[in-house]
Amino acid sequence: MTDITLLTDRRYHQPKKITPYIQNILDEAHYLTKALEAEGLAVERTYWDNPDYDWTQTKAVVFRTVWDYFERFEEFQKWLDEVKKKTILINPYELIQWNIDKHYLRDLHSKEIAIVPTHFVDRGKKEMLKQVCKLHQWKDIVIKPAISGAAFHTYLIREAQLQQHESLFADLVDERDMLVQEYLPTIRTKGEASLMVFNGTYTHAILKRAKEGDFRVQDDFGGTVHPYTPSPEEIKFAETIFSKCEPLPAYGRADIVWDEAGNHLLSELEIIEPELWLRNYPEAAKPFAGGILRFLKDV
Repeated sequence: MTDITLLTDRRYHQPKKITPYIQNILDEAHYLTKALEAEGLAVERTYWDNPDYDWTQTKAVVFRTVWDYFERFEEFQKWLDEVKKKTILINPYELIQWNIDKHYLRDLHSKEIAIVPTHFVDRGKKEMLKQVCKLHQWKDIVIKPAISGAAFHTYLIREAQLQQHESLFADLVDERDMLVQEYLPTIRTKGEASLMVFNGTYTHAILKRAKEGDFRVQDDFGGTVHPYTPSPEEIKFAETIFSKCEPLPAYGRADIVWDEAGNHLLSELEIIEPELWLRNYPEAAKPFAGGILRFLKDV
């Protein structure tokens, strides 16, 4: 029987062509595999929708690069509901269900976590961008789906462009829950920091910067990654965010940005399939494995 199965998506499982992007994925899987094997665990790797894989023969699955789930959400949700009956999910099912939908930001805000100013517009609700901006006294905004990743359907809308984007927003809300967030200009000057937290404890961080003229920091859109040393206050902030989760995640990432006064704010909490930059800090694979082991103790 397998102890741990690492999950990816079909594109990154035994790829025929290995690009630098895919090599990063393979390297990260290697570091984690070695750390788990050092704990005496048997490890396999497959894609989440593999029809030939017997999920009952693995003690647990660990979600890693399942980076197509939000594009195939209904299929993924159906699979998730079935696989939870066959094995242990790490991070666990209740955390995945909570973190899949960005309404988790509202939950964390209610627990005194400072978040990027956000207005939630649920599917089918008739709200205009102009009304939302007037309510919060915002000028420029970013809109994004409540269930998304990699800047999927994410748009920066300037104050002068609100009217011409009302129909786009209305179409999106007809199909899905949406977030409207105040645009923070510091995303272009300071970037976005990602702090990695394993088993409740911070290990390392990186800084993502958008390319010139863009606001999206993802490498899909030309964003770049840089070394980053967070302040003690930022580390405490990230660890506090994880302490508010129930149960404590085995692994994850807190993305933080800053307002114009320099206050740090939570942008995203990633505990489903976060990129964790183990390649920048291979030593973090050991506490990552430790977080996984915690969920296996009672098996």
